Amino acid sequence: MREFLTSPGGIILISVISAIIVVVLIIVLYKPIFKILFDFTLALTALIFLSPVFLLIAVLIKASSRGPIFFRQKRVGRGKKLFTIHKFRTMRIDTPKDVATHLLDDPDKYITKIGKFLRKTSLDELPQIWDIFRFKMSIIGPRPALYNQDDLITERDIYNANLIRPGLTGLAQVSGRDELDIPVKAKIDGDYVKRRNIFLDIKIFYLTVFKVFKSDGVVEGGTGQIEKDENIEIAGDKLYDETLAEIAIAEIEKLTEEQAGEESLDNGS
Repeated sequence: MREFLTSPGGIILISVISAIIVVVLIIVLYKPIFKILFDFTLALTALIFLSPVFLLIAVLIKASSRGPIFFRQKRVGRGKKLFTIHKFRTMRIDTPKDVATHLLDDPDKYITKIGKFLRKTSLDELPQIWDIFRFKMSIIGPRPALYNQDDLITERDIYNANLIRPGLTGLAQVSGRDELDIPVKAKIDGDYVKRRNIFLDIKIFYLTVFKVFKSDGVVEGGTGQIEKDENIEIAGDKLYDETLAEIAIAEIEKLTEEQAGEESLDNGS
């Protein structure tokens, strides 16, 4: 037995068994242990390697408009505890405070020239890597709501989506981003909470990179834009992951049917 274990075949067998055990442990313990370890490790690595990008963006922001480099705001974290989120500033300093972009009368007039580019490419979100590093956020999870977005917070309570750390990107973001109506977005966030695992997180991360390059789902002042524009289709692109797209489509169809039923009742009365 000892001779076999020390032979090339034995060493290979031990290596394969060890790898299988490690993979199984990561899968089983991903939510309680490994997810936060991955978040911390990836955030630290990103902060180091992306530091030149941070510096370049900081210079462009200071050169293009008055005000600070970073935008800080109170957001809802795990268990609805407030934390300070960090972004690159993309709007003028006279923009109304603590108001979601989609609630502004004319969001475009407040966005700086460099800010439009940063928002379109999602580079304004990069400072949130620091928030991941300090355990306030996760790489994958529901996007953090404003502390005064009572409608979104209430809807997420229904689906337990406020119980986990918010993310840099999430299932709702790859299913429509700014285009999704709040009830749909909250339901999809709840679906993520129930289904989250390492494989789903990898899918969401991959789809996020793909959508950022295409600038899909970015609609300034456009929460709920899917219902306002019939030309927008969540699953219109063949490269979308079918499982994720089906979730978004099913929720929108359900919401549409409910609204149609309410209209029928109103007409009948």
